[in-house]
Amino acid sequence: MENKNILENYRKQRDQIDALAAKLAEKHQKHMMCKAGCDLCCMDYSIFPVEFYSIRERLKEKEYQHDVPATKDENSCVFLKDHKCAIYDERPVICRTHGLPLLYMNEDGDWELSACELNFTEFDMDEFSEENTFPQDTFNSRLFMLNKEFIAHFKEKQYNEFDLIPVKELLKHIT
Repeated sequence: MENKNILENYRKQRDQIDALAAKLAEKHQKHMMCKAGCDLCCMDYSIFPVEFYSIRERLKEKEYQHDVPATKDENSCVFLKDHKCAIYDERPVICRTHGLPLLYMNEDGDWELSACELNFTEFDMDEFSEENTFPQDTFNSRLFMLNKEFIAHFKEKQYNEFDLIPVKELLKHIT
């Protein structure tokens, strides 16, 4: 099945993102406050179908049982349990880059830098460069193209290239 290859390509890209994220986390470790128990960025995100179905497939393979209680905060991620991610190994790309200095182009076409408000509090922002930031637009563009290819061959449901699926919808597919 062609989508199996696309899902594998998505996972390879995810591995590249993890490798770069680890390198940047190591480079910036004295400025990073991210650690187990910090869940400031764990929100109810929506993701592309290629990511959604990759995560779904892996959770089904692992026979994942969802015992995470419903959150009181509707904006929190449903997979957050005791301040930890219950699907950490399969978490979406957006979750893999949180806390890192992200370089992206804003709506005005200018380059902008984003990082967690808890990180880089004693860092000269002028010291950021292409070498020590995560190129968010590059990886988002690749993800967009993988998703576009995925939905073109997807038989289960019709999506357009801009459709996103809330992560919490995974609960309907794995239980």
